[in-house]
Amino acid sequence: MSNNKTARIEIQYAISSDGLPTEAELTLWAQAALNSIADSTGEITLRVVDAEETRALNHSYRGKDSPTNVLSFPFEMPEGLPLAAQDLILGDIALCADVIAEESQEQNKVLTHHWAHMVVHGVLHLLGFDHIGDSDAAIMEKLEIDILASLGIPDPYHLPTA
Repeated sequence: MSNNKTARIEIQYAISSDGLPTEAELTLWAQAALNSIADSTGEITLRVVDAEETRALNHSYRGKDSPTNVLSFPFEMPEGLPLAAQDLILGDIALCADVIAEESQEQNKVLTHHWAHMVVHGVLHLLGFDHIGDSDAAIMEKLEIDILASLGIPDPYHLPTA
């Protein structure tokens, strides 16, 4: 389902490196994920980080002392703010350029396709989807596959092998 509302998507680059997606690409991918879910709009910050920053975040928030590809931080509404403000901020996503590049190479994936997948994956987490249980994972993966297909990107879970 598509509502084609435009979200406010802020892009932050904490690093400078070859192979990073452009602001336009990051915005396109995040907006595609939002458009796939009815009534999904709001503000998202996408932050492109290095392995050290994502390791520190992963350690602080998940108790895991290693870098990871993507971390999503859904906005939690402080008490006392008006209900109308609840839909204004969806949250923040940290994308680790180092891990995404390594995974792309290890998994024989086109780098921009893997970036798109990680952005879509992160946005779906902000929208309340997860992959902890098998049924939840199947739902989330199907959404990811459909969103990526709408962008002309092949299914990241069933790529042909060489």
